[in-house]
Amino acid sequence: MCGIVGAVAERDVVPILVEGLRRLEYRGYDSAGVAVIDTDGCIDRVRMSGKVKGLHDAIIADGLNGHVGIAHTRWATHGVPTQNNAHPHICRKSVAVVHNGIIENHEILRQAQTAAGYEFTSQTDTEVIVHQVYEYHIKEKKDLLTAVQRAIKDLEGAYALGVISNQEKGRLVVARKGSPLVIGIGIGEHFIASDVAALLPVTQRFVFLEEGDVADIRRDALAIYDVTGNKVERPIKESELTADAVERGEYRHYMLKEIYEQARAIADTLEGRISGERVLEEAFGPNAGKIFDNINGVHIIACGTSYHSGLVARHWFETLAGIPCAVEIASEFRYRKPVVRKNSLIITISQSGETADTLAGLQEASRLGFGHSLTICNVAESSLTRESDLALLTRAGPEIGVASTKAFTTQLVALMLVVIVLGRRHDMDEATEAALVRQLKALPGKVEKVLELDTEIKSLAENFADKHNALFLGRGLHYPIAMEGALKLKEISYIHAEAYAAGELKHGPLALVDAEMPVIIVAPNNELLDKLKSNMQEVKARGGELYVFADEKSGFKDEPGIHVTNIVAMEDETSPIIHSIALQLLSYHVAILKGTDVDQPRNLAKSVTVE
Repeated sequence: MCGIVGAVAERDVVPILVEGLRRLEYRGYDSAGVAVIDTDGCIDRVRMSGKVKGLHDAIIADGLNGHVGIAHTRWATHGVPTQNNAHPHICRKSVAVVHNGIIENHEILRQAQTAAGYEFTSQTDTEVIVHQVYEYHIKEKKDLLTAVQRAIKDLEGAYALGVISNQEKGRLVVARKGSPLVIGIGIGEHFIASDVAALLPVTQRFVFLEEGDVADIRRDALAIYDVTGNKVERPIKESELTADAVERGEYRHYMLKEIYEQARAIADTLEGRISGERVLEEAFGPNAGKIFDNINGVHIIACGTSYHSGLVARHWFETLAGIPCAVEIASEFRYRKPVVRKNSLIITISQSGETADTLAGLQEASRLGFGHSLTICNVAESSLTRESDLALLTRAGPEIGVASTKAFTTQLVALMLVVIVLGRRHDMDEATEAALVRQLKALPGKVEKVLELDTEIKSLAENFADKHNALFLGRGLHYPIAMEGALKLKEISYIHAEAYAAGELKHGPLALVDAEMPVIIVAPNNELLDKLKSNMQEVKARGGELYVFADEKSGFKDEPGIHVTNIVAMEDETSPIIHSIALQLLSYHVAILKGTDVDQPRNLAKSVTVE
């Protein structure tokens, strides 16, 4: 989603702002802009639709420089991606604002501001913010901090804001509600961003603002006020990330780099959480044991890829642990009247920990008193982590590609750890736990084996280059993997792809099958294999081309109309993790052949922080 960068320093901040925007490109955007207070005390702005590279060229041509500034990458919501709709927005050459989020009452504010004589130059909801701040700051002569505090009381919705004024040239005021914002601590300088990745070249010390916080930032001073207006202290956190951690290195795309990082990411997710053949309960936090003792059910809330990981976990919870489990799309959960079992564990899953619908789902579950909460996410200081009773970090490291890869597989690993610690209180015996831990330990080595298929899968992808539709089939535990495979293909190659439980084939999808509809099969070596083979014959009889990703012990062989890719053998419980990596490689290579923007596919954003 949209990205924010800002800085107050004694040096020229423009290079810092542009580099920060470049590091936020992975979030998805369609326009960008920078505004600074220049040496003459004027707000100077450069903005445009398109990529940060074009913005950078325009900034050089303009000669933009200053010691206080804000910058933004915008993902269009209100208004198409044009220069006028790009941030920062300025009111009467005096106040400039950047904004992430959505202002739900912007139409009412726009009407009132128009009647008061304010002119609008954009279609965005953001422009009402800058007018509202101007009203209090310039017209009512409030200082910038007070003006922002007054203005946000008029806003309904979600926001992360950065505000500057040429009346107070050394000051940057920020506020957050529902959208993340972090302050970077330098030596005699301060920075802001919507993600720490933007600021890693200049600092590794960060303050994470809480919901409702407003911060008054100067070069050599920082004051934070909570939602009630009281001055508060927020802890400074040292990030373990480095600037190099978010670089592509030798890889052509971030997505490919992140596919290849999965063996290490899985090993890191397991580190310190298993001992011998047992999962260490202490890894979940000091109070985890008492919480887990009272859990009789699980309710998972997630979106997109994280939702698919939840669907896999449902099989594990019910089959391995004997615990009832429901899985909900977060955007649906929050707008119905859910019935959750007493003493349920609410599990939220999100790569960023800032997914708007998932966060709102957790808040709704808390409001309704639905038991204790556990989040599985990749960001230690995220909103989900802070608002949950327990947190289990996936330790995947920065994931820049919009299409999730290592975040998905590490989510599955983390969910299996939860299954085990809850399962030992229900239907799981020590022998089963030990067997599952052995499978988890074996995963990094198995992942490396799958990655050795890269060249073979690259060749296979050539069969998809001219296709417009694809059908993915799986059964049982592997049906969600078929869903995830279809999502990956459509995300980055723009091929329309659907997934079905293979047993549903004759209940409708079979009508779509012909020689132009490739059918991808996820085929583990389990008790459903013979039934899956019958489903495949239904496809073959209709002239369909089958692409089978099969456990190497399942006995599949190439024949006319059937193309087999043998996957390293894995026990059924953890084989979904292995099969998903092969499908990631397929999607990646198809997208390369299609010539799409792999890391930043059209219309999509990495961190979805609005509804």
